[in-house]
Amino acid sequence: MHNILLVDDHTLVRNGFRLILESFNEIAVIGEAGNGLEALEFLNTNPLPDLILTDISMAEMDGITLIHKVKDKFPAARVAVLSMIEDITTIADSFRAGAVGYISKSSNYDDMVNGVIQVLEGQRYLSMSIGLALLDHFEAHDPAPSDKRSIFLRYAISERELHILELISQGFTNSEIADLVFLSKRTIEGHRQQLIDKTGTKNTADLVRFAFQHKILQ
Repeated sequence: MHNILLVDDHTLVRNGFRLILESFNEIAVIGEAGNGLEALEFLNTNPLPDLILTDISMAEMDGITLIHKVKDKFPAARVAVLSMIEDITTIADSFRAGAVGYISKSSNYDDMVNGVIQVLEGQRYLSMSIGLALLDHFEAHDPAPSDKRSIFLRYAISERELHILELISQGFTNSEIADLVFLSKRTIEGHRQQLIDKTGTKNTADLVRFAFQHKILQ
């Protein structure tokens, strides 16, 4: 069982995310706090949860300040952000403070839960929509061209895999891609995993980030 402390200044929002998180039997929300100060009070009097999931904009103590204080006092604690804010500076500040994930509140159900599960399993996570926005920023500030062919050869990416990668980057599911290219869902799943393995990335979001960073996708 994974235990989570949920920190958000809106009770209705906390209630909603509690329902989402506890729809998985292996997740339990063991505490709630309305701001960073309340979260610290909880941590001082209770066992350390497996994950602290915090909003950014809160009265009394904001999320980034909370992350700094938690990491100072509880270095082993894992903290992820769950926020509507998708500002690049705020995201960067959160990770610099010690966050292991940044999940957008505008994410769909699967993306949100997948993000929480990945950070609970010890990985880092960034929502797809935020990752693509960061890539747009990177593209605008680093427009130097790359040799796409040499990258294809280096990572042994085929034309079919490139086409599937393009569809993945557009947000299509395995089933939808299978229908579009007239292949089975299992075949698409295999291509997706091969792309992850070939590029040495961790998951689909990481794969898409890699593709844009290396100019495989334009």
